[in-house]
Amino acid sequence: MDSNIKIFSGNANIPLAKEIAEYLGINLGQGYATTFSNGEIRVNIEESVRGCDVYLVQSLSNPVDHHIMELLIMIDALKRASAGRITAVIPYFAYARQDRKTRPREPISAKLLANLITVAGANRVLTMDLHAGQIQGFFDIPVDPLQASPILAEYIKSLNIEDGVVVSPDVGGVARARAFASRLHLPIAIIDKRRPAPNESEVMYIVGEVKGKVCIVIDDMIDTGGTLIKGAEALLEEGAVEVYACATHPVFSGDAVESLKKSNIKKVIVTNTIKLEECQVFDKIVVLSVAKLFAEAIERIYNNKSVSELFV
Repeated sequence: MDSNIKIFSGNANIPLAKEIAEYLGINLGQGYATTFSNGEIRVNIEESVRGCDVYLVQSLSNPVDHHIMELLIMIDALKRASAGRITAVIPYFAYARQDRKTRPREPISAKLLANLITVAGANRVLTMDLHAGQIQGFFDIPVDPLQASPILAEYIKSLNIEDGVVVSPDVGGVARARAFASRLHLPIAIIDKRRPAPNESEVMYIVGEVKGKVCIVIDDMIDTGGTLIKGAEALLEEGAVEVYACATHPVFSGDAVESLKKSNIKKVIVTNTIKLEECQVFDKIVVLSVAKLFAEAIERIYNNKSVSELFV
């Protein structure tokens, strides 16, 4: 790979950044972010980036706000070091659920975060499976949204499931479920639900035929796992044989891991956009790597080739 391309990483997901660099045949850039005793972040880039095409990998996972500040300060450091172009590689984009006002006097936090990344000095954003696609429009710089569905679909195909159905966990995810189902050549079903409060859900009824079928629930993330688990219970009550869960981002907040362990879900299939701690890995979970896809996208961006061709 050309020496003009450099990959750096914040502290959120160093293993993924290293894997991306390995696919590109380069070493991870020498730079680090540490924390002073008062909580302030200190960044130091220890090699020249003058005129280079720099890709900064940072998932905005827990602790979210700390990782956001790391990202912003590292972008600023790279800009002040005269990097030629800075691409913020954000496998998991936080605050994406706060993409609109649902009641008076609420912020649109996803737009604020987009502004911060742009003002810090990023020239481009490379991300994966935004919770809301319209967030691309919050940026005044190019955004390349990758999709994990080809990776998840290949794994599901390897299971040789007979008589399956792809299930959307809510009405808002129908487009994602339909696209996923088309890759697997399966029908879809929808779980109709309502949310009485954030991170709470109540299943209403199932739209579509699931009796006697293996259900594959597809979503962009698993947060507390409550919606997913209630949905799986409803599917099994309707006569489903088994339930598999697929999601790009394993947020796993609260008691999500313990709840998923005890659930009737056969397998929980996620990607490594978010680094899981050892205590978050359990027997039902399957973690698929997105490093190769990000590496291919970076190579295409660097060589001014189409990124969308990755999903044709």
